[in-house]
Amino acid sequence: MNWYVLQTMTGEEEKLVTMIRKMLPSDLYDECFVLYCEQLWRRHEGAFVHVARAFPGYVFITAERPDKLYLELKRVPAMSRLIAGDNLYFLAIEPEEAAFLNQIMNENHVIGLSYLSTDGHGHVRQTAGPLRSCLKQVVRYNYRRRSAVIRLSLAGSEKQIPLGIILPEDIRRQLRYGKVEAPIVVPERYQVQAGASETAPEIQQGDQVTVMSGDLAGMCGTVSKTKKHTVRLNIHFLGQRLDIEVEAGDVKKLG
Repeated sequence: MNWYVLQTMTGEEEKLVTMIRKMLPSDLYDECFVLYCEQLWRRHEGAFVHVARAFPGYVFITAERPDKLYLELKRVPAMSRLIAGDNLYFLAIEPEEAAFLNQIMNENHVIGLSYLSTDGHGHVRQTAGPLRSCLKQVVRYNYRRRSAVIRLSLAGSEKQIPLGIILPEDIRRQLRYGKVEAPIVVPERYQVQAGASETAPEIQQGDQVTVMSGDLAGMCGTVSKTKKHTVRLNIHFLGQRLDIEVEAGDVKKLG
């Protein structure tokens, strides 16, 4: 399936998606959506997850026959004014660009928050989540604003977008949703799982464990791999599965 991007007025993206779904035959395209990105905003009273447009003014659409799709788009009022004399408002996305976006977004077309830990001097020690797939594309980190800015190519131009990150000190806080631009149903807040039973003599792959100390204290997960001194955990947090390595002595098996 080929990916294309439609350019429209910022703030009118979902309106265009609704019009396309209403006016175009469903067999002309597969998906039509806006891509969103989660950001973590910290305030004195707590931390809030905002869901904002990753590419303001852009709508993504996937189709096999762009020629027929292009002709039908001219029937959509929001697009007809734009593409009447300029096809730059309907652009193809390279397969590798589409594959990258597909890798970092979830089924709701949202790029979730990524977990990131440092060595205490600003150097990245470990990552999990969408950011793990694009470390080489990071332009800069802004730990205070909880973001990692990445550079990517999209439809013939270079873009920079901030991916939201959470640090170890954010893990044990209750994170509430703030402003949500995406038309998705969200819980009132994220909440850390907790609780443990008796100590297991040996941690094995597939065990359900809780982290008792360290950066991720209070988190629960499934052991995906064991090493001599560490274990890798699949932790369900922030609506996604994070693959994180922790010290073996920091985990306890759940009964």
